Amino acid sequence: MMLWVQVLVNGLALGGLYACIAAGFSLIWGVLNIINILHGSLIVLGGYLAFFAHQYFGINPFLFAPFAGAITFVFGYALQRTTINPVMGRPVLITLVLTFGLNLFLDNAMLAAFSADYRKVNLQPPLGIIELGNIIVPIDRIYATAVGLALVGGLWLLLRFTQLGRAIVAVRMDRDAAALMGIDVKWTYAIAFGLGTFMAGSAGALLAAIFPISPVSSSGYLGKAFVICVLGGLGSIPGVVAGGFMLGVVESFGALAFGPENALTISFLLLLVLLVARPTGLFGRKGFN
Repeated sequence: MMLWVQVLVNGLALGGLYACIAAGFSLIWGVLNIINILHGSLIVLGGYLAFFAHQYFGINPFLFAPFAGAITFVFGYALQRTTINPVMGRPVLITLVLTFGLNLFLDNAMLAAFSADYRKVNLQPPLGIIELGNIIVPIDRIYATAVGLALVGGLWLLLRFTQLGRAIVAVRMDRDAAALMGIDVKWTYAIAFGLGTFMAGSAGALLAAIFPISPVSSSGYLGKAFVICVLGGLGSIPGVVAGGFMLGVVESFGALAFGPENALTISFLLLLVLLVARPTGLFGRKGFN
């Protein structure tokens, strides 16, 4: 029983971090109707930014996460305005191939610059652990989950209670009607894409303190974002949080039962089951396009 509780705690400790991984992916897909294959590489880029900020300037990655997100925001905003915006409204396969090509470019650029070697932020002194009886919780995972949930909560508040957020939601619901109401649709698309890349870069900075990072791991993070979006429902921030915690728990118990090397496989099996049983996800709405 104590082993099961420990595995459950491990899964929940990753939940907020996984939600942060998927929030930006869900936002871009839901608002721009773009499957952003570049998302995993942006997460890795955020991890490298945090790694070098810690190595050369001694900045804690948990404090640096919003700054890594700000850097990737600028990159994402410029990328959308110059490269992706000209193909907006075209068939989804066009944007899919475009982001796939951009992902190959960024992946190979990081491979050339940083090599495929895995790197990790080693905090000095280590943050240690919290012992609750026989249950052990690493403090770095608690921090990562807390910061990840705070960033996701900030995104939800922005979408719900600000004029910019209402403009993004309006464009998502009906682009033509939003344009008739005076909303600059192209600018809103660029901001939404930038916010998605902000979340990716921030998540990467948090991941760098927990797991080793490498350009070859970008596809794994992209896969997790897909699974969480299906679990929670496309375009739903509460759904992303629920899906993140669910994926963390499923991966933890799957690793216990079948070995950690099969955890990602189990996640994709869960994806297939959800697509058949509940295609809209936990919080998604039927008919959302």
